[in-house]
Amino acid sequence: MAGSRRSNRRGRHDSQPVKLIAVAAILVGLVLVSLRLLPGSPLESTAASHWGDSSAAPRSDGAADRHNRPNRPNLPTPAPTSTRSLTPLPFADRDLDLNLQGWYSWSVLDRRTGKIIGSDNMGETSTTASLIKSWIVADYLRRAADAGQTPSDAKLADATRIIRDSDNTRAEQFYNGVGRSASIKRLISICKLTDSSVSADGGWSRTNLSPRDTARLGNCIADGRAAGPTWTKWLLNEMKLVRGSGDFGIRKAFPAAEQKKIAIKNGWIDRTREQEMHINCLAIGDTWTMGVMVRYPINLGYEYGMKNCQKITEALLQPAT
Repeated sequence: MAGSRRSNRRGRHDSQPVKLIAVAAILVGLVLVSLRLLPGSPLESTAASHWGDSSAAPRSDGAADRHNRPNRPNLPTPAPTSTRSLTPLPFADRDLDLNLQGWYSWSVLDRRTGKIIGSDNMGETSTTASLIKSWIVADYLRRAADAGQTPSDAKLADATRIIRDSDNTRAEQFYNGVGRSASIKRLISICKLTDSSVSADGGWSRTNLSPRDTARLGNCIADGRAAGPTWTKWLLNEMKLVRGSGDFGIRKAFPAAEQKKIAIKNGWIDRTREQEMHINCLAIGDTWTMGVMVRYPINLGYEYGMKNCQKITEALLQPAT
């Protein structure tokens, strides 16, 4: 019995190292696993430890990602800033040497880009004569609409006479109604003119305008700032119907079919004080506006300047394609 008890004690003592080794092995295994999961450990798993690091995430072809994204509105593609695709204007930017008597100047504005080209002296001014009537009528119509008023049929008939036939008496009445020189100050402000000014005597005929600002005035009428959204189309149509002695200049340089699409307002006057003729032309096309101004000795008469407005335009036109 004693031998048997000693044998059992020995067996129990012999099994203890085995248990200790097993426990140690388990502990070592747990430590190794912990080290693999611990960020910064030498044994860190590259597949599991970079939480939040998109560079470690598996990549897809994008199909699944697009499917799981929230729906977004189809936003319009931004318009290209390049102007290479725009149809060229009918005018060339070239120096002119036309052997004309007196002073002349011209300017063209691209309505799509705002770019202005013109003669070196396009910022010099001359008196507008009847050309300014396009603004006077526009100012009246816009102010009436802003005040919630609709011009009477009689007033619209007067406006038609001012634009189509260049009626001076009715123009003076409208000019008084819009505040005289205050109207020209609004023109300079609203249309962002840089060269022009109110006349010294406050009259509409002697308003000082440059060809560059004439082109800007045309653009101001075309884009609705001058007459406002209610009356712009009406005014442009009236300007396309200019007739009689006022129908000359820029649009006469175009083929007959195109002339009907071009809105105009011209001015012509003999300045006895200066002994000069002042002839001015404003035209509005689909993509452009143009101003031409000429001054020359009074003895040469009206037709000399009227034809020269057309001649200057013809010299700037691109060859037909």
